[in-house]
Amino acid sequence: MKIYTRTGDSGTTSVIGGRVDKDDIRVEAYGTIDELNAFVGQAIAELDADLFNDVCFDLEKIQHELFDCGGDLSNITKKNEPKLTHESITYLEKRIDIMIAETPELEKFILPGGTKPAVSIHIARTITRRAERLVVHLMKSGAEDIERPLQYLNRLSDYFFALSRVINFRLNVKDVEYARSAIVFKKPKGRSEDAN
Repeated sequence: MKIYTRTGDSGTTSVIGGRVDKDDIRVEAYGTIDELNAFVGQAIAELDADLFNDVCFDLEKIQHELFDCGGDLSNITKKNEPKLTHESITYLEKRIDIMIAETPELEKFILPGGTKPAVSIHIARTITRRAERLVVHLMKSGAEDIERPLQYLNRLSDYFFALSRVINFRLNVKDVEYARSAIVFKKPKGRSEDAN
């Protein structure tokens, strides 16, 4: 099997339903999701599979969903049903709630850092935000049927933030608060100081 086709030598690439320029915003969006997927893979490689069995399961699931997301964004026809499901979004929401309950209360902004896999997840979080901005740009340019990838990326960045804290917490590394941060995260009403 050959992996080079020479069809892209003129600066265009194939999408589902035709060809577009390689610097098209659509290509930029799903290319950024591909970049994100690689950092998720890096994080998996850095995690202890026993201590983070649940996380590794999630991250591999997310890698498949990122492929789905990229496929949906590369589709310029209306013939194919989206691969990304609403269930993928609700699953992330449930996992976020579980991870927030696992970690200590947060009041201030934290610095991206701590353990190596947590840093990889922070990088994934920032790339997710960039992908989200590109999908918004794509939507403003008139692209249709991309609301689900946009929602998914929005939840995914929150998931990665919560996950970075879980990784550090399980490895007994404290989050480093941003020194000049005001209190930005309020405690939910009715939650005691020692709820964790």
